[in-house]
Amino acid sequence: MAATAAWLSPPSRTELIENLVSGVDRYNPSNVGILEDYLYHQIRSEEYDCLANLAILKLYQFNPDLFNPDVVINILLKALTAEPFPDFNLCISLLDDRPPNSTLEEPDPLPTLLPLLMNLYNLLHQCRFSAFWTLYRSDELEVIRENYTVECAGFEDAIREVAARSVRATFTRISSERLGTYVDLSGPELEAWIAKQRWSFDSSTGVVSIPPNPDNQIESVVIQEHIKLPQLSKVISHSVQVK
Repeated sequence: MAATAAWLSPPSRTELIENLVSGVDRYNPSNVGILEDYLYHQIRSEEYDCLANLAILKLYQFNPDLFNPDVVINILLKALTAEPFPDFNLCISLLDDRPPNSTLEEPDPLPTLLPLLMNLYNLLHQCRFSAFWTLYRSDELEVIRENYTVECAGFEDAIREVAARSVRATFTRISSERLGTYVDLSGPELEAWIAKQRWSFDSSTGVVSIPPNPDNQIESVVIQEHIKLPQLSKVISHSVQVK
C-alpha cells in the first residue's frame, strides 16, 4: 500500500506539479515545458514521478509538434528503474507508431534506441540481470550510456536495487560470485554494496546470506474447510425415512 501511495503521489512532487497531473491542465500543451523541466529535475536528483512523465507522453500524443525524442528516451530510462512495476509498458503504450521526426535539427534517435531499450526492459522483467549488464555495457548501447544515463543520477544503482528486490524475494543464501554478476560489481565494491543491503557475507565461503522475509521463506500451510450441505442432509434423512 505504501509503495502504491508513493507511486500515485511521490513526496517530492510539488503542489504545482500535483495540480498539473491531477487536474484538467494536464491536457494543456502550454504546460509541457514545466513537466519536461520536472523530468530533468528527476534525472538530476534521483527522484521519480511516473504519472507526471506519463502526462508528458499524453501531451505528445495530442500535440505531435511538441514531440521530443530525447525526453521520451529519458522517460523510458527512468521507467526501467521502477521494475517490477508496469511503468515501462505504460509509457510504451502511449508511444504511437510514427515516422521519424523530420522537423528535428538532428536525426531522430528514437527509432534506433527504442528496440534496445525494450530489450533491456525484457531482460530486467525476466530477471536476467547478468544478460542485462552485458547488453548495457556493449558497444551497441554506448550512445545510451554516453548521451543519456551518464546524466541520469543513480541510474545504475537503481537497476541494482531492482536486482536486490528479486534476490531478497528468492534467496536465503547466494554465492558472492553469482550475486556480483547480477549487480555488475566485484571485490570491495560488491562487499560495500552487500553491507548497504544489510546482508551478511562470509568471506571464507564466499556466501552471502539474506535475512528471512515473507517472500524467501517456504512454509507449509494446512487449510481445513468445513463445508455444510444442508440440502444433502435433508435428502439422506428423507431416504432413511422412506426405507
